[in-house]
Amino acid sequence: MNQAAMFKLTYGLFVLTAKDGEKDNGCIINTAMQVTAEPNRIIIVVNKQNYTHDMIMKTKEFNVSMIDTEADFELFKHFGFQSGRDVDKMADFAFSRAANGITYPDNMVNGYISGKVISETDLGSHTMFLADVTDAEILSDAESVTYTYYHKNIKPAPQPVKKKGWICKICGYVYEGEELPADFICPICKHPASDFEPIQ
Repeated sequence: MNQAAMFKLTYGLFVLTAKDGEKDNGCIINTAMQVTAEPNRIIIVVNKQNYTHDMIMKTKEFNVSMIDTEADFELFKHFGFQSGRDVDKMADFAFSRAANGITYPDNMVNGYISGKVISETDLGSHTMFLADVTDAEILSDAESVTYTYYHKNIKPAPQPVKKKGWICKICGYVYEGEELPADFICPICKHPASDFEPIQ
């Protein structure tokens, strides 16, 4: 089986935000889609290791913002390469609040959708949330970023590495060593060992 075929599936990229009490947080996800029009419902799929996941499990509300082609790599680093358990992701970041009180980025996104969770499905490493759409706004006419566009135009090319090890095909994280544990999870993007390849 060629695992690389999985990268041919079409994905968008999104900033998912949540609020628990006074705490605001967000992360990057690649699975959000409308599943019904009447009633208007969407699903999002979130890695259980993300702090935003835990906030949504508790509060049952979120905003999902569609990243646009004017976004730069700093947005992905800001929301995807650090944990809200350790840093305040909204500090020194331009954002507004939707009617549900949850933040959304002021730029580099072309719209947002607010959701109220009605059910959760355990998918192992991730949870799928089914939600009623409670609000939605268009913020710009810029095109939405796809996973392919991100890899070709936004993500920096990996720099040559001379060490023995394994490199994450998603974010470029390098695991040093001869063997990569089968249960290894990338500490940056949370992808499994199957998304690593040997450094040549």
